[in-house]
Amino acid sequence: MLRSRLFPRPVSFGASGSLAVWICAGLAGCATVGTFRAEIPRTWSEEGLTGFELPLAAPDYSPTHVSEEYYYSLPVRPVYRSYPIYHPDREPDGYRERLLEAEPEIVFDASELRTEDDWIRAGALVFHQPIDHDAPFISSADVLDPAWYDELDVPLTSDGVLPHVRWVVREKGRLEVGNGACAMCHIRVMPDGSAIEGAQGNFPLAAALARRQAALPAAVVQRVNRALVAAPWTETRDPATMSRDEIIAALSAVPPGVTSRQGTSLTHPVKVPDLIGVGDRKYLDATGLGVHRGPGDLMRYAAVNQTMDVLASYGGFIPGADPDGSLPAAGTGFFVGTADRYGDSELYALALYLYSLEPPSNPNPVDELARRGQDVFNRERCSECHTPPLYTNNMLVPAPGFDPPPAHRQTHDVMDRRVYTDPTLALMTRRGTGFYKVPSLKGVWYRGPFEHNGSVATLEDWFDPARMRPDYMPTGLAPPDGSPRPVPGHPFGLSLSDEDRAALIAFLKTL
Repeated sequence: MLRSRLFPRPVSFGASGSLAVWICAGLAGCATVGTFRAEIPRTWSEEGLTGFELPLAAPDYSPTHVSEEYYYSLPVRPVYRSYPIYHPDREPDGYRERLLEAEPEIVFDASELRTEDDWIRAGALVFHQPIDHDAPFISSADVLDPAWYDELDVPLTSDGVLPHVRWVVREKGRLEVGNGACAMCHIRVMPDGSAIEGAQGNFPLAAALARRQAALPAAVVQRVNRALVAAPWTETRDPATMSRDEIIAALSAVPPGVTSRQGTSLTHPVKVPDLIGVGDRKYLDATGLGVHRGPGDLMRYAAVNQTMDVLASYGGFIPGADPDGSLPAAGTGFFVGTADRYGDSELYALALYLYSLEPPSNPNPVDELARRGQDVFNRERCSECHTPPLYTNNMLVPAPGFDPPPAHRQTHDVMDRRVYTDPTLALMTRRGTGFYKVPSLKGVWYRGPFEHNGSVATLEDWFDPARMRPDYMPTGLAPPDGSPRPVPGHPFGLSLSDEDRAALIAFLKTL
């Protein structure tokens, strides 16, 4: 068996055992192992989009995405050279003065990429490529103000760098903070000051957005957040009917590692996914919205999430519509990321980079306690859902209140078991398929918060039976008013003895 960095799922050799076997890399692209040849799938096509997303729980409101013609009429974002941002008290002498003298430089050129490693390095540039500048989350004034770091408790590396964003030079003499890159959500700063690219991030994104919106007119805040999360066909409250203070309070309650990203909910956001190991995941999103058949789908997923889904029609509702409700003319969308797009070669490089990511070295020992925990894991039949070696069975679990249509069981990997976690994200949002995917347990030692909406901060909290009680105060996502609420569902492991629970957690932290 061979695990290629291009498409990390194991692939069998042919009869000859030759390294020059073909590995399908999506609907339109393949590459040879050893003699690498990039054949870049077309990101936005009727063929590629067919079957890419599951229908929503309310199927009549499943998104109809913009046309291929519209998508490819959008200008491609150039990838400019970018530079680290330091805390103002840690910045090297003369650093910004030197950057102000730098010339703009476009650093992504697909014609210069020869090897798989070339493409992966280029994909790292795309990972840090912003979709906006000095908005909507972080401004230049923010990162130059020490109080901003203190107020938001911004995580920094041991060198004093804010790794989630970078300075961008698009014009000599002008520095801008790049916003909305993949890196903003998918970098985690560890307690030792190291940074893990691709991990569930820990930048306080929602709190930063709340801080920016507090200075905006109420009508602007309502319009932006309506485009972000409104789902008018559901019973969830439309941000257009909320006050600015209510919206800001909801955003401020979202902890780092969780995000009210577009298509979710102000009150029921989603945890940031860990992208390390994404090549082994059959479904993308907590609700399994995207089907992952190869690099082409990962490219589409990136395009949708940055932020083409805001221009989709959900039964006639276009979240990023012009004031009259119509689709904006190509290149004029007001919502961040909708006026331009990634190039196909950029997205292909990004997919290869994400497939190449490796987890950090695990500091937790496989000792006697962990081995006992593995026995508990096996005895409690955890592996039926969290199957080794991926520690997921790559299947979908119906949310409470959703009865999957028979056709779903023919086309998708649907379990009969239910775990009864809160169904709001799965039923009442623009990402709501009616399902939650079975998450992988790999890397839980560096991740958190947990549950699909980040309700609990640690594994110890997840296995605490007290979380089922009405008077429980969630340690992760909690109500904006500070009131208690239970964290229901997934009762597995809650009846263990204290000794077995500690052993199980010790084992999980070794994965």
